[in-house]
Formats: sequence, structure tokens, C-alpha cells
Amino acid sequence: MPSLSTGTALSPVRVRFALLALALGGFAIGATEFVAMGLLPNLAADLLPGLYASSPDAANAQVGWLISAYALGVVVGAPTIAAAAARWPRKKLLLALLAAFTLATIASALLPSFGLVLVARFVAALPHGAYFGIASLVAAELMGPGKRARGVAIVLSGLTIANVIGVPSITWLGQIAGWRIAYLTVAALFALTFVAVIIAVPFQAGNPGATMRNELRAFSRLQVWLALLIGAVGFGGLFAVYTYVAPLVIEVTGLPALAVPLVLVVVGLGMTVGNFVGGALADRSVRRSMYLFFAVMLAALLLLAFSAHTLAGLLIGVFLVGGAASALSPTIQTRLMDVAHDSQSIAAALNHSALNIGNALGAYLGGVVVAAGLGYVAPIWVGLGLSVLGVVLAVTTFAIDRNRRRRGVDVPYGTQLIGVISPS
Repeated sequence: MPSLSTGTALSPVRVRFALLALALGGFAIGATEFVAMGLLPNLAADLLPGLYASSPDAANAQVGWLISAYALGVVVGAPTIAAAAARWPRKKLLLALLAAFTLATIASALLPSFGLVLVARFVAALPHGAYFGIASLVAAELMGPGKRARGVAIVLSGLTIANVIGVPSITWLGQIAGWRIAYLTVAALFALTFVAVIIAVPFQAGNPGATMRNELRAFSRLQVWLALLIGAVGFGGLFAVYTYVAPLVIEVTGLPALAVPLVLVVVGLGMTVGNFVGGALADRSVRRSMYLFFAVMLAALLLLAFSAHTLAGLLIGVFLVGGAASALSPTIQTRLMDVAHDSQSIAAALNHSALNIGNALGAYLGGVVVAAGLGYVAPIWVGLGLSVLGVVLAVTTFAIDRNRRRRGVDVPYGTQLIGVISPS
């Protein structure tokens, strides 16, 4: 039976409630991260009215910066907060992160100009990676030995379920009542999570021996950098598509704007299925899981590129893209936790830095091709190129493992950038 770090046994019911509270935070984060995708034209029309009137494509591309700003905030905040606060009791840290989420999301909803909203989205993203990282460590301890990836998947399930229920419904609300009401609704979800964590999540001590220096040692390992690059580059395939899904649905497939939330439901269903399948398979073999889901991603992007003008092609394509990308997330997070050795707090958070570099990269490069007048299918080809590079990096990192085993090195993941083999 799982237990607290103090040794007190937890009942199965208490464990389930604690995991549900952690997943609720993932749900709120999924809503705040992804709701802008479905409301891109609404944000552009309200925050950049002059540009939108003269060139909707240019305005949509510029408002895509809000998504990139959020992603960059995750990149900055995840390692910084995780390393600095590794010694904090985990419940206390989760509550501080949720309070910051709530306040910054309210600011996103209320600030008047595009520039200020851009800053608010960056600030709102700072707690993102640290929350998922710490919540994943809490969930892994609650789940027990041999179930790390499944613990990660439970926390991430909130994010994926948000794409089935939360993002489409909040997108619909934003289309009807305005995007600012949509963000205030997201802020209310964070406040609800704050209360749920107070009630349901048990105390867990931080790592009393952790220091920022020790946590940052993760960055000295070549395999950590390769795992980060796999997430950053490979995951860009999803966000090159997802960022511009609303204009893809309207301009390419020819569906009305009210169909966008329904397409987002399909993306979310794919992400939910992929998350749980990826978590289960990663506990068996990280390598096979990574290769499998990159293959599915490549096939799905090709299918979408050639058939997005049809309803069936659009729905099947976005389902598979969302599923493959979401399955890669617990796989990459488990890989990072393997290769980071004792730097577990920062390793658990770094996955979200990597994925949100992919978010920023996919959104930016997709915006470049859209602004160049290449249309809304062009970001899909951008995503395909990024995913191919992710496959190359995956092959490289596992080739290093094989080479080390052939040489009889008993530390499969410890090569340092400076050429020294770290102790296991």
C-alpha cells in the first residue's frame, strides 16, 4: 500500500482522491495552454483589430506569439523553479504554483492590450513545468514501484482530458461570450484545484539533500540534452498543426467556425488515448515506445497533409497526431528521469520545458509559412520535418546506449558532456 514520506499508510480511496486532485491541475493547465488555439481568430480580431481588418492571416500569425510566449515561459520556469525549490515540501510547492497560475490567468483575461497580454501569458506559464514535474513525482510515489510512467500518465491525463472536454467547451464559451470570459473560467479552474490539493494531497517532504547545484548537474549529461532535444524538436510536429487548427478547419476543410470545438474534441480524444497507451508501453520499454509513436506521428502528419480538405481526413489525421504526440510525453519524461540520475526534480520538470520549446518552435515556424502566404496546410509539412529530426535524435541517443553496453560500461545513461562517465 502506498505511504506518505512519514511512513503513514494511505488507503486506496485516499490515493485515488490525491491523484484526481493532481490531474485536475493538469486539466486546468491544459485549458490555459490550449484554449488560445481554438480562439486564435477571436483574439486577433480583438487585440489587433486594425491588422485583422487588413490581413486576417497576418493577424492570426502574430497572435500565435501568445502561444509561443506561453511556451517560452514554461521553458524558463520549469528548470528554474524545480531546481530552486527541490527541498520544499512538495504539497507546499504545488499550492504556491497553483496560486501563481490563478493570479496570472486573471491578469491575462483583464489586461487591455496585445503587448500586456503577451507578457501575462509568459508569466502564467512559469509554474507549468514545475507543477507537472513535482506532481509527477508525488504521483509516482503514490503509485508505488514499477509504475513511474503510469503515475506520470495519470497527472498528464488531466491535460489530455482537458482537450476532450475543457478546451472545446471553453472555446465555445469564448466564441459566444468573448475570449476574456474564457480565461476567467480557466482561472476559476486553478482556484478549484488549489482547494482540491489542500484537501486531498498528502504531505510529502522535498529532497533535504537537494541543492540547486546538484539539480543543475543534469545539464552536464549528454543524454539529458539529447532527450530534451527529442522532446523539443519531435513534439513541434503537434504544435505546428494544433496552433493553426482553427483556420485549418475553416479555410482548408471548409467547415463553419462552430465546428472548431468539435475538432478539438477529436484532438483531445486522441491525446487521452495516447497518454495512457504511452504510459503503459513506456513502463515496458522506453526505446520501443519512442520509436513506435514517432512512426505513428509521421504517418499521421502525412495523412493530414494530403487529406485535410476532407472531413474524414481531417478528423482521422488530428486524432492520430494528438494521440502519437501525447504518447511520446510520458515516454520522454521517463527517459529524462532515467538519464538525470539524482537530479529527479529538475528531470521531471525539464520534460515540459522540452515539449514547450516544441510548442514555441512549431507555433513560430507554422506562423512563418502562413505569413508567407503558403496556406494552412504548410504548417503540417513543417511539423513533419520537425518530427523527422526527432526520429534522428532518438536513433542517436539509443545508439549511444548500445555502444556503451558493447564496451561493457555499467552506466547506460551517464555520459557527461565533458567526457567523464558519471557514477551510477
